[in-house]
Amino acid sequence: MKTDVGEASLYEKNIVLYGPPGTGKTYYTVIYAVAIIENTTLEKLRAEPYEEVLSRYTVYKKEGQVAFTTFHQSFGYEEFIEGIKPVLDDEVSDQVRYKIEPGIFKQLCEQAQQLEISSLIPNQSFSTDTRIWKVSLGRRENVQTKRDCFENNYIRIGWDDLGANIADETEFPNTSVKKIISDFYDEMSIGDIVLSLGDQKHIDAIGIIKGEPEWLEQVDYYKRSRKVEWIAKDIWEDVYKSNQQTNLTLATVYELKKINREEINQLILRYAENKRDDLEIEENKKKYVFIIDEINRGNISKILGELITLIEPTKRLGAPEQMKVQLPYSKSEFGVPQNVYIIGTMNTADRSIALMDTALRRRFRFIEMMPNLQVLEGINVEGIDIQKMVDTINKRIEVLFDREHTIGHAYFLNLKKEPTMANLAGIFENAIIPLLQEYFYEDYSKIQLILGDNAKANNLKFILDTPVQMDNIFKAIPDVDLPESKYCIQKSAFQDSQSYIGIYE
Repeated sequence: MKTDVGEASLYEKNIVLYGPPGTGKTYYTVIYAVAIIENTTLEKLRAEPYEEVLSRYTVYKKEGQVAFTTFHQSFGYEEFIEGIKPVLDDEVSDQVRYKIEPGIFKQLCEQAQQLEISSLIPNQSFSTDTRIWKVSLGRRENVQTKRDCFENNYIRIGWDDLGANIADETEFPNTSVKKIISDFYDEMSIGDIVLSLGDQKHIDAIGIIKGEPEWLEQVDYYKRSRKVEWIAKDIWEDVYKSNQQTNLTLATVYELKKINREEINQLILRYAENKRDDLEIEENKKKYVFIIDEINRGNISKILGELITLIEPTKRLGAPEQMKVQLPYSKSEFGVPQNVYIIGTMNTADRSIALMDTALRRRFRFIEMMPNLQVLEGINVEGIDIQKMVDTINKRIEVLFDREHTIGHAYFLNLKKEPTMANLAGIFENAIIPLLQEYFYEDYSKIQLILGDNAKANNLKFILDTPVQMDNIFKAIPDVDLPESKYCIQKSAFQDSQSYIGIYE
């Protein structure tokens, strides 16, 4: 059989690769992810050495374009979308506070929505992990500080009495000051967006952080600064609705976690049209891939929640029927971007495809991946035709069980590099026999049929059966059904080539 991974499904938003164990589903997620990101074909990547494709996949994963997780019964909405999690206040205190943390999928979606910001100045780069901050530039009655910031391309904050070097400071006036200074120095990054406070509902400037924190000795006050590239100054934009109908506060610096990134992106793009001096700002054209291994092992309703609707191509951001939901913890609006692709894998031996969550089946394209025995052609271990042996085993499994529980080619691929009896014996003893035990609930008579042991001499049987001598075990034969034979795994058979040849001859 040939693995069916058709090109037509490559750029669909949601796909699931499903099939028996060992058919290369997880292996193929690497090829799929790279093909999607590079906008190329599967055939082209198959022609390349897998190590080269994997190397590029690792780079994309490191850069945040690929995320990988495995579903299981304990995995939930809090890990996938967002949840409230306990954190320690600092390294020396054992006080616990609770923080709303984005889940792994939400983080990828947020990154996929970030603007592409690149500098036209050589040797100047920007962070890709963009966050949005609100800054108050001086007191309301002190317009000079704000004018100075606008004219000299930076932002400034105070608490000058704490000194230029705050790394060793252990005492702050209060926890809010500590949080503000920590955000300014440690959390705010080059490439982040800053919105200057106008009033509770409006901003009067938009900028992008260009430098690390500096101490301005030449100014009289508000000496802590960061270089900023102002995209727009002296504007008056209402962000009340974009900020989930929440007023901006006077706090000097804080992250706007509720703000609608898509709307702020459009605002930045509108003003950036007339500003192309040092920066190039455009919508994110990169593709992002989220891989879910063992997707059928998780509780889909518990993990995805309302996301089950949002992942539909017609319900994604920018689609004619786009949908957003208000998340239960952060109360922020959330939607799935068009440039996010979801690839799942499903082992049909774990759970039948017929039992899969119906809501999930309707929203994913399912691609079957069956054993591809052509890749085993030519592998010979001491006269054993591996391709023929596996083909025979799978034909018997289809008759005694079903095709969803056949054995994948991946179990035997290592024999290409190391075609030894010791390697083959290890594969059978540690993988194939345990798998058959699980399939047939330790019904060893059926396992014997699968391995052809019913027609072999005793010394060649993997599963050795010996008659049960009832008279030697019981004082009287009980009036119940008793097994006529007992079974044991004969380890010496794993080292004999005739035991394997006897499977198919």
